[in-house]
Amino acid sequence: MRIARLLFLPLMIPALAAAPASESPTLMTERGKLLFEDSLSTTPGKAWKIAKGQWEPADGALIGTELKSDKHAAVLRHTQTFHNAIIQYSFKLDGARNTTLSVNTAKAHLCRVLILPTGFRVQKDDFDHEGPDKAAILQDVKTPLKAGEWHTLVVELNGKEMLAGLDGQHVAFGSHDALDVDKANFGLTILGGSVAFKELKVWEALPNASWEKTKTELLAKRSNGVANAK
Repeated sequence: MRIARLLFLPLMIPALAAAPASESPTLMTERGKLLFEDSLSTTPGKAWKIAKGQWEPADGALIGTELKSDKHAAVLRHTQTFHNAIIQYSFKLDGARNTTLSVNTAKAHLCRVLILPTGFRVQKDDFDHEGPDKAAILQDVKTPLKAGEWHTLVVELNGKEMLAGLDGQHVAFGSHDALDVDKANFGLTILGGSVAFKELKVWEALPNASWEKTKTELLAKRSNGVANAK
């Protein structure tokens, strides 16, 4: 099954007000109540479910590795109910072909941020597989991510909109009606090789009054930087 996709050159995030050192800037929403946090510096506790792969702490981070014997990507999942939320964590690629932040409903995958050595994308997942629903890539950003370097990802979910900001410099976003539902859990996945993770936090997401203006600016830049569209 083919996925309709839009491919864009990297978009630089507009200047934002300074955030605390542990909190990267947000664009679409503002941080509300802190719902969950984990330094990811120790063995995953009861809050986490290891579905696949090997997950071990090392050097103040959690190292996830796909196991060939699983014949499946490594998966670490955390139950967290929310409708709108901000999820932030840092990661370091170590040979992995890709890693994702997967957000799910109680019954199926909903959406994800896919991170590759060549960039990242936001997408709505195919949640009925054999039914009429199809996956949809909302935006695909090309920017090299070198192995062994730490990066910080901030994912914002608000209503039918989804946004991912990388290192306070690049952003991918889009909307889909299917995203405006209650979420039940999120997970970290790894395909091939290993990825290190640290400092994960989840906040309630509140509307940002400046988002419509910021979105207009980002869409203008996107329009001027289209590399390929199908």
